[in-house]
Amino acid sequence: MIHGYHPVREALRSRPQTIAKLLVAAQPGKRRSEIEALCRRHRIAVELVSREHLDRLIQAASHNGFVAVRDAALGEAASGEVRQGDPDLLVLLEDVQDPRNLGALLRVCEAAGVGRVMIRDRGSSPLTPTVVKASAGAAEWLPVERIVNSASRIASLKDDGFWVYGSDAGGEPPWEIDLTGKVVLCFGGEQAGLRDRTRKLCDRLAGLPMRGRVASLNVATASSALLYEALRQRFRGT
Repeated sequence: MIHGYHPVREALRSRPQTIAKLLVAAQPGKRRSEIEALCRRHRIAVELVSREHLDRLIQAASHNGFVAVRDAALGEAASGEVRQGDPDLLVLLEDVQDPRNLGALLRVCEAAGVGRVMIRDRGSSPLTPTVVKASAGAAEWLPVERIVNSASRIASLKDDGFWVYGSDAGGEPPWEIDLTGKVVLCFGGEQAGLRDRTRKLCDRLAGLPMRGRVASLNVATASSALLYEALRQRFRGT
């Protein structure tokens, strides 16, 4: 299930064929009219329910009166139909355990036009409705792939001509690294950052100079700075 106005709207815009039905408890208004219009356009059934029903269905989460029920089989069939970003700008994530951090990070990746996000399966948060909501629906537009082994995937990407850069507090300023061309940016988890083996496999490490009193930034904030430095360089080269 997908809950919340923004995640539901983006799911209806990006992959409506994966939605079996929509549960609505929101009061009549602009948002409800927009959601219902999208459902009519894509011939998706709308079921009016009580807010208490959605509260029981989506516990400890803000649903805004909208819950989309996804058909698992249809979702699998349409998994390759999301919007494609820059195929030469990829992101690899490992050990991002907080679903809100993961959602915020996916939102940054979609905004920056990342072509694909690879998430190391073990140690990382699953793609839950909380992740989708925290991404404000951006996760619906991103090609996201769960991978088993970061090292083997990095080796494969290098064989395909990609340069691999890791995010690390002690790394070089990103504006001193060439982030044009075929690039993979690797980000680690909240506790220990990148795994040691992954860090050693990176061609270079990029870090953000910290001039204040705070020792580090959270992974979503750091990824935003690094990705937009990559975009700055890539736009400059066009």
